Amino acid sequence: MLNVRLNKELKKKLDNYSIENNSTKSSVVKEALAMYFTKKEIQQSPFELGSDLFGAAASGNANASTTYKKKLKEKLNEKHAH
Repeated sequence: MLNVRLNKELKKKLDNYSIENNSTKSSVVKEALAMYFTKKEIQQSPFELGSDLFGAAASGNANASTTYKKKLKEKLNEKHAH
């Protein structure tokens, strides 16, 4: 359970909106909070949104970017050695 204090103007707007839309005040507040948090998520940078999907943490190999050239050379040498 959550109690929220609203100023008179905001309370009146909430009352009117819920009446006009045949909705409860609780459902209006829940919907508004969901929209607020969705908007906040959208405002994150692409890196922030995908940070858990890429990089050293995602691959499990912390030095993948620093050893990339070395690994590439080894693979090319193996390929051309045959």
